[in-house]
Amino acid sequence: MYQKQIVGYIESHASHTGPKGNPMKVSDILRLKGTTLYTTTPLAPLAEAVKTMADHDLGSILVMDHGDLVGILTFREVILALNGHGGTLGKATVLSAMNDQPITCSPDTELDEVRRMMIERHARYLPVLNNRDLMGVVSFYDVAKAVVDSQNFENQMLKAYIRDWPSEEEGAKAN
Repeated sequence: MYQKQIVGYIESHASHTGPKGNPMKVSDILRLKGTTLYTTTPLAPLAEAVKTMADHDLGSILVMDHGDLVGILTFREVILALNGHGGTLGKATVLSAMNDQPITCSPDTELDEVRRMMIERHARYLPVLNNRDLMGVVSFYDVAKAVVDSQNFENQMLKAYIRDWPSEEEGAKAN
């Protein structure tokens, strides 16, 4: 009987859940990450954007033009630019290296969907837009950490449930 309860619990929580048992969403990650965002412009020197990324240990920097997201620059694009320019950045601009069609998500996007999008498009970073307003960026690391944290919490809950499991005698008395 108790085994069926545990199996039912696991099946009902197979999708990673956030507050109040609802599926985890991008907004759950952003709430934990904070609001600091690093941006650049398309015409900024690429070397300047790379310095910002290095100084702040960033894997990506968002490219904005007149308040609109127009691209993303990740270490992948930087490496491709270095390779294309003989190992130097020279006078290259962010525009010459950035991905000008980044996939995006919204704060309401569920984490399972974000994982699918990242895997299908080999994207390590997704800008988060609420309509046209930039809300943040989530990384593959952020998503993986949220999933692991959720699984750890579920494991703790299951262990607590099992610890409080009535013995066979107590179960028989209750029936």
